[in-house]
Amino acid sequence: MRVVVRQLDRRRVGEIDADADTSPARVTTIDTGEEVFLDWERAFDDAGQLRRCIICGSEDLFQQKTFPQITPFVIVLAFALSLIGVLGFVTDIAILIGMTGVLLLDVAILFFARTRLQCYRCRSQYSKIQIADYHKRWDRATDTRVRLGDSSRKQDPVRRLRARDEFNS
Repeated sequence: MRVVVRQLDRRRVGEIDADADTSPARVTTIDTGEEVFLDWERAFDDAGQLRRCIICGSEDLFQQKTFPQITPFVIVLAFALSLIGVLGFVTDIAILIGMTGVLLLDVAILFFARTRLQCYRCRSQYSKIQIADYHKRWDRATDTRVRLGDSSRKQDPVRRLRARDEFNS
């Protein structure tokens, strides 16, 4: 798996290629040469899918779609072609062929979009892995809870038992 490593303050450290089979405790980033210590303890579920961040240990991960870098160019091109067509500057077959080409390019971009995991706590990104179904899309409530430092999972409220003296007869 490929991991973009970030610190708890979400500052980018570098990228690593982590092998889950060997589970190295220490790796060196590819681009910056810094050493990173990995926490493999309980990082994978029974199906072999990542359930915890190996950088900070948080159990709160979310799915995120990644689009190729050409996507903004295609959006601007589609807007320009539709504007030309609506204003009537060009009404021949050329604009129809151009818009069809942009539509096919847009569909191809959606087809090649990849999904990656990202940690709520440190924002480290995991790609080239299988993603479990229990990892959902980004959620504002979870992000706020993790940012404020609450526990990583919702817990049942503690029931307070009343002493016998507190009961009124």
